[in-house]
Amino acid sequence: MVDRTGAVVAPRGSAEEAGLVVRNVSKRFGATQALHHIDLDVRPGEVVALLGENGAGKSTLSNIIAGVFPSDTGSMTWQGRPYAPRSPGDALAVGISLIHQEMRLLPDLSIAENVFVGRQLVKGGRLDRAEMNRRAQEQLQRLGLDVPPNRSVRTLRVAAQQQVEIAKALAFNSRLLLLDEPTAALGAEETDHLFERIDALRREGVSFIYVSHRLEEIARICDRVVVLRDGQWVTSHDTAQVPVNQLIEDMIGRSLESVFPDNGVPGPREVIKVDGFTAPDDSFTDVSFTVHEGEILGIAGIVGAGRTELVRAVAGVDRVASGTVTVDGQQLSLNGPRDAIDAGVVLVPEDRKAQGVVLDMSIADNIALANLDQVATGGGFISPRRVREVAVEASRSMQVKGRPQQPVRTLSGGNQQKVVIAKWLERKPRVVILDEPTRGIDMGARAAIYEVIIGLARTGVAVVVVSSELEEVLGLSHRVMVLSRGRNKGILTGAQATDHAVMELATV
Repeated sequence: MVDRTGAVVAPRGSAEEAGLVVRNVSKRFGATQALHHIDLDVRPGEVVALLGENGAGKSTLSNIIAGVFPSDTGSMTWQGRPYAPRSPGDALAVGISLIHQEMRLLPDLSIAENVFVGRQLVKGGRLDRAEMNRRAQEQLQRLGLDVPPNRSVRTLRVAAQQQVEIAKALAFNSRLLLLDEPTAALGAEETDHLFERIDALRREGVSFIYVSHRLEEIARICDRVVVLRDGQWVTSHDTAQVPVNQLIEDMIGRSLESVFPDNGVPGPREVIKVDGFTAPDDSFTDVSFTVHEGEILGIAGIVGAGRTELVRAVAGVDRVASGTVTVDGQQLSLNGPRDAIDAGVVLVPEDRKAQGVVLDMSIADNIALANLDQVATGGGFISPRRVREVAVEASRSMQVKGRPQQPVRTLSGGNQQKVVIAKWLERKPRVVILDEPTRGIDMGARAAIYEVIIGLARTGVAVVVVSSELEEVLGLSHRVMVLSRGRNKGILTGAQATDHAVMELATV
């Protein structure tokens, strides 16, 4: 192998010392060469970071290792024996599990039923629910998730559902876990629990391939780093103690001088005022804040602090027990999302696939759904020509990589998020609320979304950003409101807004 400088680098490890050995693996999908002659070694008890932008080949390589589909060329060995899985079941049978970025849970089944789906425990010819519940509860406790195993998955928040996915793999004696964005929906506390479990498992000789766009995690949990770009091996680092800027440059092939552009200076005019907001279930209580024109207000807090519940209520999605919202001096009567939208308040939700887009519809139709008044004729009929015109213009402004008639399902996570944002920007909103705007998105796409967010503020829009990534909140925001147990513990401005100050308030 040859690194970016042209120097020859020998592959790390050998068949004798590596639990997994991948050699010369390639994969083509139609005209797209997804992987070009990739080598990879993972030794017992080792955590190897697999990095790259969306489309770099990380998921393709993971799917080949996990038996989702075969490679076109190359070979693999696992624990010293030839390894060529024909299905995910073959991989699971030898102790290799893949935890997908997109959750594969069955929402109407219980947590325990999901943990053991396809591998149900039977006693006396009947499902042994008691043992399934016991073993599922054991894994949930190891992950720090304090919920009963017979609870329906549909009732869980995104972070808890991700932990159930992880519990599914840990419930059986897997010796290699492929973790695809495992912390994308987790907060700091849940992430720490996961890392503690990874540390314990690696001491038992369990190996990990760790895919993440949260580059600050790499030094904490990984031993080595492998970087892919455009389906090709770019470079490897024998240690994970690599500066984030270097990893970004490896991934995108250029220097990224500043991840967060200058966010400008807010104007004096108050755009939105939230006063005394209280939820019926007390997920947030007596929360008040304002956002001025051109201002970005960040909302920080650990998972369970009430951040998502609060912004959903401000956007009219959920009802409140008490409190008011005023936009441009007019108090709103919020009986549903339409009232907020009509007042210029739009929400980009945390789960873009379930709540932000209709995956099987085209880019154009997704954008049209939020703008039917703009694409309808005088007689109330939808104009296909106008749908395409609006979609083309919205896609161009957001730099969406895809054709207007292309199904949103086929887009990368970053481009799907751009479609969600694009459809709302067509309405020229006064307030844009973004809940976890870069969850599961690579650094290149993140930078583009950061520019959009800051560009909105510069046009006078009031922006609210909720993020579990503290660096993101601090890098984007003019002020940061910290929630803890559903209460506003303080709003930090300028030099006051440090990671230490935020976490101190978030844990009160």
